[in-house]
Amino acid sequence: MEPAGEFYHMENGGDQSKKASMGKESWNNGIRTAQTMSNSLLRKKSDPLLVSKLRFQMLRQFLANLQEVILGTKLAVLFPAIPLAIAADFYKFGRHWIFALSLLGLTPLAERVSFLTEQIAYYTGPTVGGLLNATCGNVTELIIALFALYRRKIHVLKYSLLGSILSNLLLVLGSSLLCGGLANLKKEQRYDRKQADVNSSLLLLGLLCHMLPLMSRYAAAPGVLIADSTLQLSRASSILMLVAYIGYIIFQLKTHRQIFDSLQEDEEEEEEEEKAVIGFWSAFSWLVGMTLIIALLSEYVVGTIEAASESWGISVSFISIILIPIVGNAAEHAGAIIFAFKNKLDISLGVALGSATQISMFAVPLCVVVGWMMRVRMDLDFSLLETASLALTILVVAFTLQDGTSHYMKGIVLCLCYTAIAACFFVLKIPVPLDQTNVKLGLKPSTGISA
Repeated sequence: MEPAGEFYHMENGGDQSKKASMGKESWNNGIRTAQTMSNSLLRKKSDPLLVSKLRFQMLRQFLANLQEVILGTKLAVLFPAIPLAIAADFYKFGRHWIFALSLLGLTPLAERVSFLTEQIAYYTGPTVGGLLNATCGNVTELIIALFALYRRKIHVLKYSLLGSILSNLLLVLGSSLLCGGLANLKKEQRYDRKQADVNSSLLLLGLLCHMLPLMSRYAAAPGVLIADSTLQLSRASSILMLVAYIGYIIFQLKTHRQIFDSLQEDEEEEEEEEKAVIGFWSAFSWLVGMTLIIALLSEYVVGTIEAASESWGISVSFISIILIPIVGNAAEHAGAIIFAFKNKLDISLGVALGSATQISMFAVPLCVVVGWMMRVRMDLDFSLLETASLALTILVVAFTLQDGTSHYMKGIVLCLCYTAIAACFFVLKIPVPLDQTNVKLGLKPSTGISA
C-alpha cells in the first residue's frame, strides 16, 4: 500500500477506504463543480515519504494531513498572513494592517475549503458532495456578509455581495474570454449555451427581485412611509429566490445532470487517477477548523474596513465592491483564466456564472432571512447606482453569451465595463450611512429626490 493511502486507511478502516474508492468513482460520474476544478489547478502533490519513516503512528498521520492540507497548495506562501493578522490585532497595530493581512489570509483558506469539501465528497458520493460544493463554494463571501449583518453594517454587506456578483460576471468572465481568445486565435472557442441560459435566467430573476423594492420607492406617493412595505416585499422575494435556488440545485444534481456533465468530460481525459489523500474525519475536522479561521479573519475585515478606508483615502464602497471580491477569491478566479487558456470555456463559464448565481440567489436572500430572524432591517434595495450597475452587467453578459462562441473582443468589452464601474465607485466616494434603520420615504419620480 502506498504511504499516502496508508494514513486515511488507518484512520477510517478498510471498509471506509473501499467506500472512499467507490465514492470517488461515483463522484467523478456525478457533478464535479467548475469551482472545484478551478481551484484544483492551484494544488500541488506532496511527498508522503517525508513523514512515512516516523515511528509514532498518530504523529505520522497528523504530519501527513498537515502536509496535504497546508503545503498542498501553491498559495501556501500566504498562510503566514493569518498569524500576522492575529498578532497585529493582539498587539493593537494599525487597523489598516489588520485589514490587509486578514484579506490576504482569506485567499488560501478559500482554496483549501474547496479541497476539503472535495475530500469529503470522496466518501459521501456525488449528491452530498455536490451539495457541499454548492454550499461552500462562496463560503468566504457568505461569512463576511453574516458578520457585517451581525455588526449592523448593512452597507458593507450589500456592497461586498454586489461586488462578488460584478467581479464574477465582468472581471473573471471577461479575463477568461480575453485570455482564452488571445491564446487560441486560430481556433473558434465554443461553449455549451444551455448552461449559460440556465444561469442567465436565474440572474435575471434575482435582478427582478432587487429592482422591485427600489421601484416601489418611486411608485409610492411622495412623503408616504414605505420602509415596512419595502422590507416585507424584500423578505417575500428572498423566500422565492431561495426556492428558485433549491430548484436549481435539484436541476443541476438530479433531473438535468447531463447538461452539466460537459464541465468534466475533457478534464477527465487528461486528469490522472485521483483518490482521497486524507480520511473523512480528518477532512471534516480541518474543514471546521478552517471555517472558524475564516470567521475570525472575516470579523477582522468587517471591523477594520472603515479604518482602512480612512487610512488609504479610499471609500468603503470601493473597498467592498472591488478589493474584497478580487483578493478574497483570487484562487478561483486564477483557475478560471487558466482553463480558458486551455480552451475549456465551459469550466471558466461554470466558475463565473455559477459563483454569481450562488451569491445572487442564495447568499443575498439568505442574509435577508437571517436578518429577519435577528430583527435587522436587511432588504433587497441596493440603491439606484448599485442596482443599475447590476442590471446593466447582467444584460451585457446575457447578450455576450447568446451565440455560444467567444473571441477576445468580448473579453475586452466585459473587462472595460468592470473598469468603468470600478472608476465610478472610486470617484464618487459614497458616504457611509450613519443609521442603518432610517425610515425611507416615497420619492418624487420627476426629480428622484427624497421627500
